[in-house]
Amino acid sequence: MAIDFSLTPELEEIRMTIRTFVNEVIKPEEDRIEGHNGDKPLEGKERSNALVALRKKAHAEGLWLPHMPKEWGGMGLGHVELAMVQAEAAKSYFGPWVFNCAAPDEGNMHTLLHWATPEQAEKYLKPLCQGTVWSCFAMTEPEVAGSDPTLIQTNAYEDGDEWVINGHKWFISQANRANFAILVCRTEENPDIPQAGNSAFIVDLPTEGWNEVRQIETMHGGTGHSEILIEDLRVHKDQMLGGRGQGHLLGQYRLGPARLAHCMRWIAQAEMALDMMVERSLNRFSHGSLLAEKQGIQWMIADSAMELYQSKLMVLHAAHKIDKKEDFKAEVSMSKHFVANMLGRVIDRSIQVHGALGYSTDTPLAHMYQHARWARFADGADEVHQMRIAQRTIAAYTDEGSTRRATGNLPI
Repeated sequence: MAIDFSLTPELEEIRMTIRTFVNEVIKPEEDRIEGHNGDKPLEGKERSNALVALRKKAHAEGLWLPHMPKEWGGMGLGHVELAMVQAEAAKSYFGPWVFNCAAPDEGNMHTLLHWATPEQAEKYLKPLCQGTVWSCFAMTEPEVAGSDPTLIQTNAYEDGDEWVINGHKWFISQANRANFAILVCRTEENPDIPQAGNSAFIVDLPTEGWNEVRQIETMHGGTGHSEILIEDLRVHKDQMLGGRGQGHLLGQYRLGPARLAHCMRWIAQAEMALDMMVERSLNRFSHGSLLAEKQGIQWMIADSAMELYQSKLMVLHAAHKIDKKEDFKAEVSMSKHFVANMLGRVIDRSIQVHGALGYSTDTPLAHMYQHARWARFADGADEVHQMRIAQRTIAAYTDEGSTRRATGNLPI
């Protein structure tokens, strides 16, 4: 089995173009927008105009929708190739959004591309690809475990040509500014299997019956994760996305590549943290030598380098399986668990090497650390992924007398 992660000269040129664009265009403007240079942060229309201007520049450079087919205005990259883009883009906070490959829109584009009718694609996918609308994905609920979609309580019943929906959602990212939502709710009372109880609908926003209760404050501030109360919300039957009872399949189809895209972006953050750790160690003198010359610091650098290497290989292999249209669930699950935990460890070590400076907001490390904690339960908690990994490993041995299948099925 040949696995080659090297890039063609054309793709290497794209990677370097993206790196240059991030460093020379996005980051300086990001500093101005956020007031990192001591100036007042931009607000209101001035902030919006600056962000939109960045998108227009990226579009003009052909650095737009790396994950989408060319017929939809994208760059037509596969998942292995997308990894190189995300790993460069996410070294800037605004990077993925500027290239229009940020969550949740990125995952919703994949979902609509696969599940939408031609009419739905024209109405919702086309403007999403053009960057003129926002979207959200509404599945998680406060009353039941988010890691088990079969427990969803938001329900819908038919009334003529419409479905009437009632329920409660929360941590719905970008709902506060979304033009439409992909809403997952229960439509089947007695499905043959628990996974066939949910369906998905596209909901135009704002609309009567969709009520934002609040934007939930998190440990890294208020970032547009909304709590939504749904009361007698009516949608036409043509707004169903996919077929009846296919909401679980749709959600799993969306979450697989989306989990891996998160990992790609987390690798970028971890690499930034490691770069900062090494730079600090080479410039900080204490107790007779540079920090880089002290064994304790060297161990932290070495551990971080090894874990980052593991993460990159895991993500590239999982992406390779997606591109080859092979079953990728196990590899994505293991990647998501490992990379999420690696991210927290590497940032934590970098903070330690920086000392009080790392704990302050004078570097991006504190902000990165706050965001990193979210990674261990987003798109499936650590423990759920561990349970699935164990189940697949046991099943492989039971079926074949070997665990090889559960460890990447690689030729070693």
